[in-house]
Amino acid sequence: MATKDTPGAATGSSEKITDWVKPGDKSGEFKRQDSSFRSFISRDPSISSFPPEKGRYHLYVSYACPWATRALIVRKLKGLEDIISFSSVHWHMGEKGWRFPTVEEGSKGGDAEGENVVPDPVGDKKFMREVYFGVEPEYKGRFTVPVLFDKKEGKIVNNESSEIVRMLGREFDALLEDPKHRDLDLYPEDLRAQIDEVNEWVYHDINNGVYKSGFATTQEAYERNVVKLFESLDKVEAHLRSVQEQGKGEYWFGDRLTEVDVRLFPTIIRFDPVYVQHFKCNLRDIRSGYPAIHRWLRHLYWTVPAFKETTNFLHIKKHYTCSHPQINPKGITPLGPVPDILPVEEEVEAVKVSKE
Repeated sequence: MATKDTPGAATGSSEKITDWVKPGDKSGEFKRQDSSFRSFISRDPSISSFPPEKGRYHLYVSYACPWATRALIVRKLKGLEDIISFSSVHWHMGEKGWRFPTVEEGSKGGDAEGENVVPDPVGDKKFMREVYFGVEPEYKGRFTVPVLFDKKEGKIVNNESSEIVRMLGREFDALLEDPKHRDLDLYPEDLRAQIDEVNEWVYHDINNGVYKSGFATTQEAYERNVVKLFESLDKVEAHLRSVQEQGKGEYWFGDRLTEVDVRLFPTIIRFDPVYVQHFKCNLRDIRSGYPAIHRWLRHLYWTVPAFKETTNFLHIKKHYTCSHPQINPKGITPLGPVPDILPVEEEVEAVKVSKE
């Protein structure tokens, strides 16, 4: 999504893909654009012309993109695999933006290996930009993912990840046979005010904070944003520590999995492998500096299949290090950290020593 909720891609205007901070902007601040396609799938025909239907919609994602991954997580959590198809682009973002992989690249052993990393299964396009231009020839925004596409009408329904998450979480419930999936409510009415409040500052300070730190073009902008990022991580740590110490459960709201967990996870799972070194978010790492967040992260990854099965470290590491030449001009991808994520009960040596 080009927007409030996505790391962008190439743009249909005169701006270059590498213009994460607009030329001439002396603030040095990365400013995310708003998404352009904001229609909704709804069970109520008076609200939307896009009804929930099996097989009608396709979700375009990138395993590298945290905003796209959150939509993919919800698709799997809600058991929508047979209702909404999906495919992933190649991890590399070049001058024309996200591109679709060849069969060989996405296959086992290929340089972009992963589930449904395939040529465009909907319109036989070569680039995501062609999907956008095919719907709106004069489109001027960024060519971002996720994209929720209506195969029946040949239209983009929505490219705002937070809204796609909300749709997938609720609007297809009547089509779900398994009560485990149908009854899972990631945005329960009694927690909505709290979820909205947490999502707001997590988005600005953490989800987008890593980008505002990494794409900053002045020392002042970098320091301002990276300090705010870690102040907010400290806030997350304090909350999760309190929940864990009181034995309430392993999620943000104790024993209830919600949007907060889904929206925070894609940033935290990328933190040590990418953001620490690539975006200079190196005041601390997660595995040695935030024990409660580390415990929460590993619980989601190792015990809730939807999180592990939508995480592709190859795409994550290669995308950032090879698609941002202004940050990493030689495109060298660091090997570490090893492993990408630790087992549930294993700690780094420094943490082991601190517990002795």
